[in-house]
Amino acid sequence: MPGAREPPIDYLGRIRRYYLALGYRTPYRWAHYESVPFTALARPLAQARVALVTTAARFRAGLGEQGPGAPYNARAKFYTVYSAPADGPHDLRISHLTYDRDHAPASDANAYFPLPALRRAAAEGRIGEVAARFHGVPTNRSQRTTLERDCPALLERLREDGAHAAVLVPNCPVCHQTLSLAARHLEAHGIATVVMGSAKDVVEHVGVPRLAFSDFPLGNAAGRPHSRDSQEATLALALALLRDAGGARTTVCSLERWAENDAWKRDFCRVDGLSAEELAQRRAAFDTGKSAARARREAEGLSVATHPPAT
Repeated sequence: MPGAREPPIDYLGRIRRYYLALGYRTPYRWAHYESVPFTALARPLAQARVALVTTAARFRAGLGEQGPGAPYNARAKFYTVYSAPADGPHDLRISHLTYDRDHAPASDANAYFPLPALRRAAAEGRIGEVAARFHGVPTNRSQRTTLERDCPALLERLREDGAHAAVLVPNCPVCHQTLSLAARHLEAHGIATVVMGSAKDVVEHVGVPRLAFSDFPLGNAAGRPHSRDSQEATLALALALLRDAGGARTTVCSLERWAENDAWKRDFCRVDGLSAEELAQRRAAFDTGKSAARARREAEGLSVATHPPAT
């Protein structure tokens, strides 16, 4: 018999405690809003053009390890919104993100990039069509950069594509904040959205119109890896919410369970039992990653904001 189900992970609290343990003394201030914009889907879902928005990065050879289970790779990050045709094959990775490497090695892109499932939904008439392009939004700890640069860029591209709605699929905790901010911006400008997420507390703290929550390890917000049934059911949940939500801050929770027990939830950002030496090693690794990311942004001529770590 499965064990009792534990509550979803408190990512905000875990991350705060983790980085305090590493020696960072200025906690990251997460975005939070009381009011939430809401745009009802303006036409039947079966007639709507739906776009996919991701925080996954396109694979780029020569930038280090990016495969399943790869360690954090700041060199593989991207820093501006990108777009690509939705009708072709794509190799997207999440090696640059803090997904749950201990319990989910990111061996199936369909678990975090549900473009094939969205295409099937269009082919079966459950949505009108998939927008001509999907879009990648960078994971920025700088909320100002996200709000002032990335969200307007995403809105402009969705308008060019004639999208009526967007499905947004984040991976790491800050990704959940980024795409929550993007959802808010799109809704305020007339495009209905649904976030498919696994960090419930982060998304609800920001405040979004619609959240389809899966209590799975980070990196699997679109369904269980290597399970088409799970991925189809997860997308169906999100599309139903997109169609049926009557107002902002509507959350629906998948009934799927990752494992027979929830022991996996206890491992994320766990500091119990770590020695001072291990904590120092993790601090050093994170600082190295930040330096690599800063160097890439400077090389690309992008501004570098200074913020305490959040992921």
